[in-house]
Amino acid sequence: MHNYRLIVSSGQSFADAEAVLRHIGEKMVRDGVCRNSYPAALLEREATYPTGIALDGHAVAIPHCDASHAVEPAIYLIRPARPVTFQQADDDGTIGAELIIALVVTRPEQQLNLLKALFGQLQQPEFIESLLSVPESDLSDCFTHRLLASAA
Repeated sequence: MHNYRLIVSSGQSFADAEAVLRHIGEKMVRDGVCRNSYPAALLEREATYPTGIALDGHAVAIPHCDASHAVEPAIYLIRPARPVTFQQADDDGTIGAELIIALVVTRPEQQLNLLKALFGQLQQPEFIESLLSVPESDLSDCFTHRLLASAA
């Protein structure tokens, strides 16, 4: 799992989940990570299968879509300036995502393995606390150390 391009961003403001998803889609295409079909597929996937997840004291969103839209595997980790409202994955409610973890995979089995590793770490309160509190310059190392190293 160490072959993912990890992109991080902190402090951006987004009006809503759609704005975040549009930003992710545009950036992934512009950076050559995804095909031109990716932005629309990401929005469609989120509308059909929401990705907001309530955790113990926090909330995250893990937007992703089919591997056919990817050129190379990547993870885009976003700490928005303010929580962004996403529909919850497991019910009709909403959550305020403090962290958005966009997954881009080139093979479907990668997505399953990455989601398993991610959910395993998200069950550890110190994992999300560290991701929310470290300086942006340390965010990539923190994420890589805790998630990608444990999933390799």
